[in-house]
Amino acid sequence: RPYKCGECGKSYTQTSALIHHKKRIHTRERPHKCWECGMSFRLCSQLIQHQKTDTRERLYDCGKCGKSFQWSSSLIQHHNIPTGERLYKCGGNGKSFRHRTILIMHQVIHTGERP
Repeated sequence: RPYKCGECGKSYTQTSALIHHKKRIHTRERPHKCWECGMSFRLCSQLIQHQKTDTRERLYDCGKCGKSFQWSSSLIQHHNIPTGERLYKCGGNGKSFRHRTILIMHQVIHTGERP
């Protein structure tokens, strides 16, 4: 595999695959925007997943800030994490995340495996 990523070392057989990898994994660009709430995503698939969950009924409301959640576990997590605190740390590069699911998605950079 002659085309190697300078940031994470992952190799590809085609230059187009390396370019796609760099854009998908290593940039902060978020071109896919939700017209409903304005959130932006790096991948179209992330936007689609967001839109599936964003339109569902939210039954669990935070009494402090009014934010609503689909699952009681999300409300509990919301209450347990003060603003800005990041509890989930990547062993590969030390980056921290507020949500375990985001950490798992991030770890693709190091493992190359999809969760």
